[in-house]
Amino acid sequence: MSEAAVIGARPARIETGKFWIVPPAALLALLFFYPLALIARQAFFDDSGMANVAEVTRVLHSRFFLNALINTVSISVAATAGCLIVGLVLALILAFVPFPGSKFVARLIDTFIALPTFLVTLAFTFLYGSAGMLNAGLMEAFSLPLPPVNFLYSSWGVVLAEVTVYTPFILRPLLAAFSLVDRGQIEAASVLGARPLRIVRQVILPAAIPALIAGGSLCLLLTVNEFGIVLFIGAKGVITLPLLIYGKAIQESQYQVACIIAVINIALSLGLFGLYRFAAGRLGA
Repeated sequence: MSEAAVIGARPARIETGKFWIVPPAALLALLFFYPLALIARQAFFDDSGMANVAEVTRVLHSRFFLNALINTVSISVAATAGCLIVGLVLALILAFVPFPGSKFVARLIDTFIALPTFLVTLAFTFLYGSAGMLNAGLMEAFSLPLPPVNFLYSSWGVVLAEVTVYTPFILRPLLAAFSLVDRGQIEAASVLGARPLRIVRQVILPAAIPALIAGGSLCLLLTVNEFGIVLFIGAKGVITLPLLIYGKAIQESQYQVACIIAVINIALSLGLFGLYRFAAGRLGA
């Protein structure tokens, strides 16, 4: 009789244990989903609770929003392409062209992940700014009246800074993928007379494709939402979506406009994150 009671009570304890998910789910909803819901409500409804379709349409067709969207996409694509190229070249050198200190170099590159983005931008200002070391040296050497190098305060300066910051996100997965490449295949191809470029194209790159796609998707997501680099460089006329949201909310106090743009930025970010998860899942990265 007592055994039957114990057996009958056991499922009740198991069912009760399922409620442990409620507190973290409620905390997540309070700290994450509730603020997002407030942003969406502020974007699409006015103070009286009526849908504000006209304002949303006006913002989405405005020149400042379209320019910011174009700048965001173009800078992100260019920076991601640069990260893929630089990361692939560095990974090939570190993995297949061993030299003294290669492991130290790889770990040194990893440190960029831990650094705040504005520190890299500050270093670029000291190096390539109008009064930086490069311009000062060129002006003194050639008696130039004006700084000859001024790319830093343009979209290309933002791209260069983002490539420097986010290349490790490509490098690390590539090094992990290259560590699984069978060195015997490389040696066999070399013995058969295959040139290095052909070995890279036919033996090494197929193993790197999953890491390239997953890492590239992640870099694209991160560069779309980059705020510190664009703000700190202060490139003239280079306004991205995060910077536009900051300007409309903090500087101009146009909170509804800022929320509308924020919703678009969130939707773009979630789409890119879905692409990253899809690529990582399909390719086993």
